[in-house]
Amino acid sequence: MSRAFVFPGQGAQTIGMGRALAEAYPAARAVFQEVDEALGQDLSKLIWEGDIETLTLTQNAQPALMATSMAALAALETEGLGIATASFVAGHSLGEYSALCAAGSLGLADTARLLQVRGIAMQEAVPVGVGAMAALLGLDYDTVVEIAHEAAGDEVCQAANDNDPAQVVVSGHKAAVERAVELAKARGAKRALLLPVSAPFHCALMQPAASVMSEALAAVVIEAPLVPVVVNVRAEAVTEPDRIRALLVAQVTGAVRWRESVQWMEGAGVTEFWEIGAGKALSGMIKRIAKGAATRAIGTPEDVTAALVAQQPA
Repeated sequence: MSRAFVFPGQGAQTIGMGRALAEAYPAARAVFQEVDEALGQDLSKLIWEGDIETLTLTQNAQPALMATSMAALAALETEGLGIATASFVAGHSLGEYSALCAAGSLGLADTARLLQVRGIAMQEAVPVGVGAMAALLGLDYDTVVEIAHEAAGDEVCQAANDNDPAQVVVSGHKAAVERAVELAKARGAKRALLLPVSAPFHCALMQPAASVMSEALAAVVIEAPLVPVVVNVRAEAVTEPDRIRALLVAQVTGAVRWRESVQWMEGAGVTEFWEIGAGKALSGMIKRIAKGAATRAIGTPEDVTAALVAQQPA
């Protein structure tokens, strides 16, 4: 049985995430402490006791979700179910940074600081109200690409997240995205709705943020990963540090090719996907992509225990 560890992206955040892990596992608590120190703020208090509106701010949500994922991984490592048991890692958008941290490519403190910079840069790239994102459900990727092209006109509208066979997200100028919603409905979409996001992620409007991340990534050490990282913009495994750095920059304006990434891992022999961190959104997508694969979410001490029990011989 071949296993992949996958790491969630923005939208999975909840108040209290990771707290039980930190209370049960000293190694998980140490993750939150190191992230707090790296950022010079009490992020863990915000995660566990704050308000969801502040936590959802992009510059907070991104390092918070990564810290929760790394705390869950630290708990797994304590029980002997760590990164050495995975054949591949992958993450959805910001989750790609978590995957790289898990695989030893990026240090934890560097990852936290990079994600805070990324969050601020992505928010500041486009004035509030200028951009939008929308989920188009029930249409395949190629159809959505056609719709986005037609909706764009002289503005930006791109397929931004290819999440699963029937869920694609478009991103761009607000008016163009609104046109895409109407076109999708006319093409038979089951649902087409604007998303409650603060900026149009993963499209050409994010170019200012890509420039910021190019500079930030140039200043950190990226090691070869302990296990191959299946990257968003290529939907294939990458191990060379310079290529990882370039693809993280490209990811800011490029599409998250999640459906293809899961298909690639399935084709490479992965039969089991463990979602490490907050929520179960990726598990739901994976079940719709790789229907024969098993999924497991690891976000609480109980999840870790269940994973441990499942590994015992019958």
